[in-house]
Amino acid sequence: MSAGSTHTEQAVDAAVAQADSQGVLFDESTLRPLPAGVGYRGPVACSAAGITYRQLDYWARTGLVTPSVRDAAGSGSQRLYGFRDILVLRIVKRLIDTGVSLPNIRAAVDHLADRTGEDLASLTIMSDGASIYECRSADEVVDLVRGGQGVFGIAVGSVWREVEGTLAQLPGEHPEGEPIAPAGATDELAARRARRAAG
Repeated sequence: MSAGSTHTEQAVDAAVAQADSQGVLFDESTLRPLPAGVGYRGPVACSAAGITYRQLDYWARTGLVTPSVRDAAGSGSQRLYGFRDILVLRIVKRLIDTGVSLPNIRAAVDHLADRTGEDLASLTIMSDGASIYECRSADEVVDLVRGGQGVFGIAVGSVWREVEGTLAQLPGEHPEGEPIAPAGATDELAARRARRAAG
């Protein structure tokens, strides 16, 4: 056995071990449905996605990730991002952090746009930094690694839960502008703070 094949086998074994130890890569548990009719202002979307407001604004203006609840309509109007928008923003941030090129990120965003709910959450996005691959099972991850391609992976279901947990603590609003207190806000004082933060 050559040194190169030994390295490949070690990489495959590592990928299998990672897939086994991280059940979140292909978690079959049911996710809560996407919250409908709830929007999050730019600063909240930035906080939940881990990005700067400058990045958010640039991506909206260039059409990479646009707000689905309400777009800006003139001076003084506020964009409202939905749960799915923030999920995609967080995935884009991770792809950028790992050095994936903007054309490949755009292709990934377009691909994610065609997916819905459970179908979206069951994906793992793999990349070697140059190309992006969609995987739906640990076997597909192993095949990519064996072919020398997958260097890192993003389990969309795991990101979904992260975003869901973060947004539960942040204020949202209805498209008409009525504030929604965070899920964690159980008393009137917390609800008032949420309304003030949203305004």
